[in-house]
Amino acid sequence: MFWIFAAIAAIAVAVLVWAEWRASPARFAAKPVASLAFIAAAVDRGAFDSTYGRVLITGLILAAFGDLFLLGSTRPAFLAGLVSFLAGHVVYVIAFMTLNIDPLWTLVAVLVVGMAAASVVRWLRPNLSPDMVGPVFAYVAVISLMVIAASGVVADGATPWILVGAIGFFLSDLAVARNQFVIESVTNRVWGLPLYYASQLILAWTVGV
Repeated sequence: MFWIFAAIAAIAVAVLVWAEWRASPARFAAKPVASLAFIAAAVDRGAFDSTYGRVLITGLILAAFGDLFLLGSTRPAFLAGLVSFLAGHVVYVIAFMTLNIDPLWTLVAVLVVGMAAASVVRWLRPNLSPDMVGPVFAYVAVISLMVIAASGVVADGATPWILVGAIGFFLSDLAVARNQFVIESVTNRVWGLPLYYASQLILAWTVGV
């Protein structure tokens, strides 16, 4: 069943990308379907059979709520989506921390991911209004922590797909940031949306590994 849900998500994402390109209202149907598909995929993989799975699916649900909020075009809708995704990233960190973590490689990841995060902050800072500096910087810090935690658990023997999913999620957020703060373009969605949904499906897959 996992692959059926993955196929449904892929079809919905294809429709979503087309709808974003054509400014079609089909996006209001395609996005919830794609988001529900990665939640269903996690359930199919046995999300409720382990602490890791139960915590992770909570993060997936928060991400799905973020997807719904981002269907809106207003600043309040964006902020609501930002908070939902921020909470989702925090929950992912908690999920990863339920697994064993390698302290040395976690420290290495802090250095590497920290440099990447600093580059993102420098890139975004000139384009942020004063009221968005704090929320955006906090968001960058939390998504960086997610990747760091994923690196630590993978180094200690967890499936590498956890890190693949975490990095994919991190990169897909750059597409959202670029579209919101740097330059609004459908190209941001063309690569960001498939990467985001693929990352959620990968993380959903890991609950059964």
